[in-house]
Order: sequence, then C-alpha cells, then structure tokens
Amino acid sequence: MRVGVVLLPEHEWKVDRTRWRRAEALGFHTAWTYDHLAWRTMADGPWHATVPTLVAAALSTSTIRLGTLVASPNLRHPVTFAKDLMTLDSMSEGRLTVAVGAGTVAHDAHVLGRPELTPRQRADRFEEFVELLGLLLTQPVTDWAGDYYTAVDARTIPGPVQDPRPPLVVAANGPRGMRLAQTRAEGWVTNGASHQGLTAEEWWAGVTDVVTTFDTIAAERETPLGADYVRLLNIEEAVGRSGSVGEIVDHIVHASTLGFTDVVLAWPRPTMPYQGDEAWMDGLAAELPALRALSS
Repeated sequence: MRVGVVLLPEHEWKVDRTRWRRAEALGFHTAWTYDHLAWRTMADGPWHATVPTLVAAALSTSTIRLGTLVASPNLRHPVTFAKDLMTLDSMSEGRLTVAVGAGTVAHDAHVLGRPELTPRQRADRFEEFVELLGLLLTQPVTDWAGDYYTAVDARTIPGPVQDPRPPLVVAANGPRGMRLAQTRAEGWVTNGASHQGLTAEEWWAGVTDVVTTFDTIAAERETPLGADYVRLLNIEEAVGRSGSVGEIVDHIVHASTLGFTDVVLAWPRPTMPYQGDEAWMDGLAAELPALRALSS
C-alpha cells in the first residue's frame, strides 16, 4: 500500500518548500495538489496556481512522485495542458502522475464564462478530454476535430520523459467514468461517491459500493487490468473523523482489503478544512514501511 499526501497551494513558496521537502523526507510515495482557480471555503484566501507549484516542488525534491488531484476540463484545454505536463514531467525527471476528473458545477465551471453543461455533456466532454490528452502526450504532432476540442498541428516536442507518457489516473464514481478509467488510463481514483456529514461507517459503506461496481466492470473486460494498475482512494472523509495515527492506519488497512493500491490524505492544517495535528505525519511516517508491505 502506497501512501500519499495532498498539500493545498495556499502558502508562499519560500514557506511551502519546507512542507514538500518534508513530505519526501518522511517517505510518502506521492505529493499532490488540487487543481482549482478557487476552492470551497478558501476561495477568498491565498491560492496559488497548480502547475507552477508542482514545478517548484519538482525542482525542490528528487524522489517523491508529484501530481494533480484532479485536473479537469473546467479550466484546462488538452493542447496547452499537455505542453505543461510534458515540461513538468521533464523538470521532475519522470515523477509526474496526472489525475483527471470531469469537473463539478462549482466555481471553476463558471469563471471562464462558458455555458453550463448537463451531466451527460460533462461526461462527453471528459471522454474527449482524456482521449485527446493521451494522444498529445504520446505523439509529436496531433490534429483533432471533436465536439468540444480542436487541435491543429499541435506539437508536443520533445515529449514527456516517461514512456510512453506520464500515467493518467481517472476520477470516477459511476460506471461510465469507470469504463473510461479502465480503457484510457493507468489508474482510477475515487473519494467514495459520498458527501460531507456521513459517519465514517456510512462513508466506508459507500466506498464498498463503488468498489463493487468497479470490480464488476473490470470482470467484464476481455483483458484483465494489469498488476501495476493504480487504484487510489482519497481517505480524507474518514481521516477527518480520526483522532490518532492508529485510527488513520486502520483506515489505510481497510482500503487495502478493498483492493486499493494507493491512498491519499490531506496534510493537516491549523484550521478547517483538513484541521488536524501535523504530528500525525511523523507518526504515520513510522508506519509506512509496514503499510508498504500490505498486499491488496
């Protein structure tokens, strides 16, 4: 079981550099940041751009994998985003993972003045986004004419460091998105298809239902998912109700029993959201060797 952390891009880099380096030094497998222009209750506070933050993290670390959790078509175009990702993969020396999602109807969906899409339209757009992004990252020149995107002689040269491209991880809580994750990506990420206000037990019940759906779809495939396929669970809904490192470890072990290969939780903050004790990170780091030995 691999354990990662989410670091919100809220601090000036001269301060935040220490936090990213500490995540690496403690032995976490991945460090992610959310890809938004403004986010929830923090919309009126400091919030820095995702790609520059990850570039700075790449140049300040050497081993920890870095990624978006998640980037979406709400504010990304595949052509320009692919160029950013190509460069970020180079600057990180091949440590980039790209988690992508369809996007919600929150602030980022409206800030560019685009018309509101129906759920089906968002799903259609996302499928096109993932397919085109994959092409742009695996070939030097791409032309595309779709319902939502156009690419004319789009160049991605010299291309990413990773071969054939940085791994894509698709966020999905429903069957259509799960099929996309299984056919177009190297991994799947979920938060359990639940909302705030549930007990930990209720949240885990929702996670179990989502896993059952994912496994049912996977069983219908002619070719099984590979042994290196990533199954990532954001356990923050459960961790937010925990009061000790032991309880967090129990949640991670539970995720392993459901077949997840990776989990991610937020770096604790002094206030909500993700209010918690930073000492958790030191205590959890001591458990990482045992957690890595878990087999899903």
